[in-house]
Amino acid sequence: MMGEEMIPLNRPTMVELDSMRWEASDFSSDGTAAQEINRIFREVLGVGMSLLTPSGTAALELTALLLGLGPEDEVIVPAYTFVSTANAYLLRGARIVFADIRRDTFNIDERLLPERVTSRTKAVVVVHYAGHACAMDEICSLSEERRFVVIEDNAHGLFASYKGRYLGSLAPLAAQSFHSTKNFQCGEGGALFVNQKCYEEEAEILREKGTDRGRFLRGEVDRYTWRSMGSSFLLAEPLARILLAQIQRRREILEKRREHWEYYQRNLRDWARANGVQLPIILPECRINYHLFSLLMPDKDSRDRLMKHLEERGIQSATHYPPLPITPMGRTLGGKPGQCPVAEEVYDRLLRLPFFTSLTNEERERVVEAVREF
Repeated sequence: MMGEEMIPLNRPTMVELDSMRWEASDFSSDGTAAQEINRIFREVLGVGMSLLTPSGTAALELTALLLGLGPEDEVIVPAYTFVSTANAYLLRGARIVFADIRRDTFNIDERLLPERVTSRTKAVVVVHYAGHACAMDEICSLSEERRFVVIEDNAHGLFASYKGRYLGSLAPLAAQSFHSTKNFQCGEGGALFVNQKCYEEEAEILREKGTDRGRFLRGEVDRYTWRSMGSSFLLAEPLARILLAQIQRRREILEKRREHWEYYQRNLRDWARANGVQLPIILPECRINYHLFSLLMPDKDSRDRLMKHLEERGIQSATHYPPLPITPMGRTLGGKPGQCPVAEEVYDRLLRLPFFTSLTNEERERVVEAVREF
């Protein structure tokens, strides 16, 4: 709209950094900021071990290394997710098996998993879409019965919870993302949460280029050496400082996002009901972290027309993930149209509205007014 600035889909969360003096060691990794973040995650979230990584993708790749995957192994992933969820395991030679999603939460459909699990299934990766928990009781129960590892791809879900427990603490391994689009961000960053002791030592060594440098830094050995294969999965300390400033103000950030989310929900409810639009559904056992706000339109045509309508009024909106089975890479893995019909339907109908911590009252009012005009 003439005279008004475009409202973007996202603005990275930013807070002022503290005035701590920078030392030479603060430009490496696992410094004071990283250690404080890990402490907060252990004590607040209840995770066993927290290791910061350069990205959420890197954290997922660490889980693949920890499982020792190979060509004989299968990993089940949701069809509706970002490519990293599959790439991390594909890089280790595993066979990717796609599972469809639920229509209400857009999470992996736990009811379909028993028929997807085989004797070759090494892991099932669950993605807590928009910070809404998957059906973890059913999935973890199945994992015990059928002997596979559950991995949480919790890129969306930091500080969200399921039945009173924080996401990222519910499975043996979990990956976090601190990409600029996330609630808490440092441009690029991530974390691996290790919730079973049997993985802790190896995870630390793999992350430290195959060395026991972690033990050396804690004074447990007088020097560190090469112990196994590994790579550099470390987050630079300056990025950890950016992240820490936000983690320390997590209540304020989450409260602002809750206000924005509830404003959309409250002011679009009647419009959605009148126009056959599905607003986000939150199940009683779940507490979300207000990561994004989506509209599930009646069909692709109405979704595309609404996106154009918003763009003409200076408001950016977006679809979300193309279902992995119908992407060019997914088809080389055996994917095909119709394999995961719910994921395809959601992809055609879903629209995301502008949603970020610094969204102003005026901006969200413009968004609601434009949507209600449609």
